[in-house]
Amino acid sequence: MDRGKYGSKVHLITDRNDLPLSIGISGANVHDSQALIPLVKGIPPIRSRRGPRRRRPAKLHADKGYDYAHLRRWPAGRGIRHRIARKGVETSQRLGRHRWTIAWLTGCRRLHRRYERTADHFLAFTSIACTLICYRRLTK
Repeated sequence: MDRGKYGSKVHLITDRNDLPLSIGISGANVHDSQALIPLVKGIPPIRSRRGPRRRRPAKLHADKGYDYAHLRRWPAGRGIRHRIARKGVETSQRLGRHRWTIAWLTGCRRLHRRYERTADHFLAFTSIACTLICYRRLTK
């Protein structure tokens, strides 16, 4: 992925405790809805206390940017319950109440100023920042 004329955008999927599970980057002129399916597919298997590893999340919460019929059908076809705010009907205020990961990522100077020219380097530094966020939250 080339940074192109418009810069780049970070896409994250976090768990209930706001820990990053899957991360991706795209061009800034790419709509958010195009990143949902690759991000959900990129979630690694999660070890549970009992039984086999979970291969997919149980629930998916998303804001109005993901309100499309094909994005409502896709998780439902894989057994994932979704809560996607509908355009013109619901507010997405409740969904963003406890999401701080993007704010923590902008606190990393190297990511905030976008020093890296290539997308691979930017993704690597974003992954390192997410690893540090997870480490700091889990050691508390």
